Amino acid sequence: MDDRHTIIKTIIESLLEKMNVEGFVEFIDDSDIQKFTIKTNEAYLLIGENGQNLAALNIILKKIVSKKLDDKNPLYFILDVNCYQEKKINDIKNIAKTGAYKARFLKEEIFLNPMNAYERRIVHTELAGYPDIKTESVGEENNRKIVIKPIN
Repeated sequence: MDDRHTIIKTIIESLLEKMNVEGFVEFIDDSDIQKFTIKTNEAYLLIGENGQNLAALNIILKKIVSKKLDDKNPLYFILDVNCYQEKKINDIKNIAKTGAYKARFLKEEIFLNPMNAYERRIVHTELAGYPDIKTESVGEENNRKIVIKPIN
């Protein structure tokens, strides 16, 4: 862990203290992305309904880190709580695979439920390796969803 990671970990610990939430911060340098995970018994406070609090916390943390580091080369990382993001990513990947299977089997377009940009990117990336499947984002703003199309 380099100096920037230590600074970020300290900022997260400070935020937890100010929120009166007990937890342990762990840094994970995955091949895909760098992640700071908070382990806590009070995860519901940090995650919120459908991960809304966690999304907001990520935004706040990145703003604080950006000002603190004042770095020309920003550090890309995510904040997770009790592996919530990891489980959600796996769920989205499973939805994508199931949709691809249905599109292949039924030989018709499959529309997934609306997703945010990050979730759609996970689906596109997951299905990019399927030579007989094509994905496309359709719709506007909060109703943007993915169409999984079989290639004939």
